[in-house]
Amino acid sequence: MKRLLQGVRVLDLANVLAGPFAGYQLALLGAEVIKVENPGSGDLARNLGADKARNASGMGTSFLAQNAGKKSITLNLKTEQGKEVFRKLCASADVLLENFRPGVMQRLGLGYEDLRRVRPELVYCAISGYGQTGPLAASPAYDQIIQGRSGVMSITGDAQSAPLRVGYPVCDTIGGLTAAFAIAAALVQRGRDGAGCFLDVSMLDSALVTMGWIVSNQLIAKRPPVPMGNDNFTASPSGTFRTREGLINIAANKQEQFEKLCALLGLPELAADPRFADREDRKRHRQELTALLEQGLAEGTAPYWDELLNRHGVPAGQVLTVEQALTQDQVRHRGLLMNMPLPPGGEEITLTRSGFLVDGECSAVQSPPPTLGEHTDDILHALGYGDESIARMREEGVI
Repeated sequence: MKRLLQGVRVLDLANVLAGPFAGYQLALLGAEVIKVENPGSGDLARNLGADKARNASGMGTSFLAQNAGKKSITLNLKTEQGKEVFRKLCASADVLLENFRPGVMQRLGLGYEDLRRVRPELVYCAISGYGQTGPLAASPAYDQIIQGRSGVMSITGDAQSAPLRVGYPVCDTIGGLTAAFAIAAALVQRGRDGAGCFLDVSMLDSALVTMGWIVSNQLIAKRPPVPMGNDNFTASPSGTFRTREGLINIAANKQEQFEKLCALLGLPELAADPRFADREDRKRHRQELTALLEQGLAEGTAPYWDELLNRHGVPAGQVLTVEQALTQDQVRHRGLLMNMPLPPGGEEITLTRSGFLVDGECSAVQSPPPTLGEHTDDILHALGYGDESIARMREEGVI
C-alpha cells in the first residue's frame, strides 16, 4: 500500500470520537499516530461499547473502532515533568490533534502559541463543538447536541416522528473527517512554505456544511425544509418502497427511469397518467404514485427487484441491516474490512479501513489498537530518558 502520510508524526490527545476518528484516518494513510492519554484512565472510549468485559479491560469496542495503528503513551499534563516530556514530543511532531474545550490547553501552558515556540512547523488542530470563538465556544457539546443545533434532527424522520436523531454519531464523524481533511491540506501547504498553522474545527459548522442542498434551499430559495422520512424531497418516485418481502430504495429520478420502472412493474399506464407526467407532477402526487407502485412491487421480493431494476438502468438497492451491509459482496470485493490479532490472547478482530483506494490498493494499519500506555517506555527512551528517570516518573504519577 502507498503510505501517503509516511514520515508524518501525529500527537493525538483526543477522546471518544471526533478527534480519535480523525487520527485513525491519518494512521490508515501511514502517519505515525501517538495517543497521549491520562495515566490510569486514558481515552473514555476505552470503557465504551456493547461488550462489558472489553470495557472493563480498557479495550471497549468503541475504542477498538478508531485506534488501530496508533501508539499509546500515558502522560499527566498537569505536572511540570509531564509538560516537559510533552514539549519534547512536540519538538519532533508534525501534527497535534485535540478536542478539549477551548482554553484547556492554553491554561496548561501548552496552547498553540506556546508550542509553536517549540515547533514552528507544527500543524495544530483543535476540534470542538462550536469552534474556538463565539458565544457558544465554551459550551460543552456532544454529537446529539450538535445534531439538534445544526437542524439535522429537524429534517430527520417524518411528520409524525421528527425531530429525530440520526442513528449513529454523524456530527462527531463529520467533525473528524473535516479535521483529517484540513490537516492533510495544511501539510501540503507546509511542504511549500515550511510554516505550521492553527486549525479550528467546529462540529456545528462542519455539520451545516454537509447539508448543502438543504441549506441552499433555505438561504437562496427561502424554502424551509420539512422532514420527509424515507422520501427524497427532490424527486418522485425516489424513496423507500415495500415489496412482497423486504424494503427497497428506488431512485427513478429521470423521466426515462420512471418510464422503465413502470414497464418493469407491469404498470405502463402509469407513465401516461397525467398525474405523473413529469417530475413536479409526480412530487405533487407522491402518495398516490407510491401506493400504485407498491401494488406492482408486491409481486416480488426486494432482492428480485434489486437485481432486475439495476440490470435495466433503474437505480435501486435493498434496505439492509448493518450485518447484511458488512457482508455484502460489494464490500468484500473492495476489501473495506481488515482482520488483525488483538494481543495478548491473539484474538482476531475486524475493523474498517478508509473509504477509498490508492492506485487500486486498500489503506491499512500495521498494528492493533494499543493497550493504555503500551508504548510509554519506548517513546520515552527515544526521547532520551533512561530507565531510572522513567521509573521515577512512574512513581510520581507523571506517566
